[in-house]
Amino acid sequence: MTLSRHLKKYVLCVASALSVVVSANAHAGELVVSAAASLTNAFKAVGDAFEQQHPGTKVLLNFGASDVLMQQIVKGAPADVFASADQKAMDKAAAEKVIVPSTRRDFAANSLVLIVPADSHFTPTSLNELTAASVKRVAFGDPASVPIGRYTQGALQAAGVWDAVSAKAVLAANVRQSLDYVARGEVDAGFVFGTDAAIMPDKVKVAMTLPTQTPVTYPIARVEGSHQAADAQAFIDFVLSPAGQAVLAKYGFKPAH
Repeated sequence: MTLSRHLKKYVLCVASALSVVVSANAHAGELVVSAAASLTNAFKAVGDAFEQQHPGTKVLLNFGASDVLMQQIVKGAPADVFASADQKAMDKAAAEKVIVPSTRRDFAANSLVLIVPADSHFTPTSLNELTAASVKRVAFGDPASVPIGRYTQGALQAAGVWDAVSAKAVLAANVRQSLDYVARGEVDAGFVFGTDAAIMPDKVKVAMTLPTQTPVTYPIARVEGSHQAADAQAFIDFVLSPAGQAVLAKYGFKPAH
């Protein structure tokens, strides 16, 4: 066996061992929900409301870029429910056979917005203004792994300014990082979801709400092989229920349909 094969086998063994350790930490009665970063505030409230209705269940929330979460699940990280910020991430999860397709539902909608620091004198009214020499840095999620990045790329391509603006890109690991870059004034502008901009009204201001090539919708599904299948389905049902939708609405999310 070659050295590279030995190394590959060792890495697989370590990954397997880590998966077993992480899985052991998810106890009975604990529901692991992996959700898009933009859902952070809303799903914390949803989790609390769900626990009140299901006293025997503890909701453990794992937030991050949708594609990163999907890859974690593929590699064996414990998860019972997956909620992504676009359809492509969920499509990838379906292709990898890590979700139960019959449980997939769209549960919320959002908008793509261009934001600038609250104290900025630069308030663009068209995407073409981002090509100006005075604009040095524009933040948005990496289109390869972050839904907000894919929505942004689509909007910039439709406006014919993708090449010019992407040359100024400060790529974020998730939408909340993009928000932070703008809030701290480290970039001239950035792309986030409308719900993200709303949580920092004192730090950022919305310059434009942009059309997207595909609607900004959020799907949710039960993870294949979940040891908490009943609770996972109950959580999905709660998110889709009037009570769950009311919580999401408080954080600016719109109905999916």
